[in-house]
Amino acid sequence: MVIDKKYLDPFILATERAAYGASLFKGKGDKIAADQSAVDEMRNQLNKINMKGTIVIGEGELDEAPMLYIGEEVGNKFGEELDIAVDPLEGTNFAAKNLPNALSVLAVTKKGNLLHAPDIYMEKIAIGAGFPDNLVDLDFDVQKNIERLANAKRISPKKITACVLKRPRHDQIVNSLNSLGVKINFITDGDVSGVISVADPKSNIDIYFGIGGGPEGVLAAAALSCLDCQMQTRLSFQNEDEKNRSRNMGIKDLNQKYNINDMVKGDVIFCATGVTDGDLVKGIKDQGDAFQAETYVLHKSSNTNKIIKNNIKK
Repeated sequence: MVIDKKYLDPFILATERAAYGASLFKGKGDKIAADQSAVDEMRNQLNKINMKGTIVIGEGELDEAPMLYIGEEVGNKFGEELDIAVDPLEGTNFAAKNLPNALSVLAVTKKGNLLHAPDIYMEKIAIGAGFPDNLVDLDFDVQKNIERLANAKRISPKKITACVLKRPRHDQIVNSLNSLGVKINFITDGDVSGVISVADPKSNIDIYFGIGGGPEGVLAAAALSCLDCQMQTRLSFQNEDEKNRSRNMGIKDLNQKYNINDMVKGDVIFCATGVTDGDLVKGIKDQGDAFQAETYVLHKSSNTNKIIKNNIKK
């Protein structure tokens, strides 16, 4: 079952509007206001789309209703039943400080085809396309994963570049990479774009390691599923409450490792619009009575993989 290509433009507009909303707060030091503005713009556009949509990856649970919460119904209640994962503002700190790589992101599948990941931590490892299946694995140590990747690429581990979110919890990973002479590209936020960088030939990133957000993991998997890349994840629990929330969302095996096909099934649309200029796309440009937006668009069934630039009336 494929998602009709007619849905591409409305969903692109949803991330464009959200990115514009966030851009109004660029550099103003208020990440909460930037996020809320992105949410309001995205919700407004989603509710105009001819669909029966459900937010399955959102910005919070039902009690945080001002955000696009998990289980919220969107669309005009006509058309296809679709599941939607959203991050109206990925990189809230980037937007607040007017730093590169703030994005507005969403992914869409047919109903029932996205992993309902709770808003908790998730271990992640990802590599690009063209490798043997199951080349890397979360149960391998860093050295084994790097050596297997280097052998597959027929290069020395010292020629490998890894992307890692700069957090104290990753010190052991960083120490292992340093001992192998692997180059490290640190990011401070935004691990959707960090994971996707393994698919971008311009990035020179060979592998992504680390623990980030669960919702962001599913969004990244949606993009990589269109690009024939490899990714493996596993939920990382901090307490019993997180385990109970996960069980309530239908997750039976708390230790399960998820490959891309476990997180995203069937056809998928992925859109990422720049709020600020970044590695993937450029940010919003104000043109007075309109704004210019640049969006990275993927649609699996139609082999759509392009960056589009639109001018939109405010």
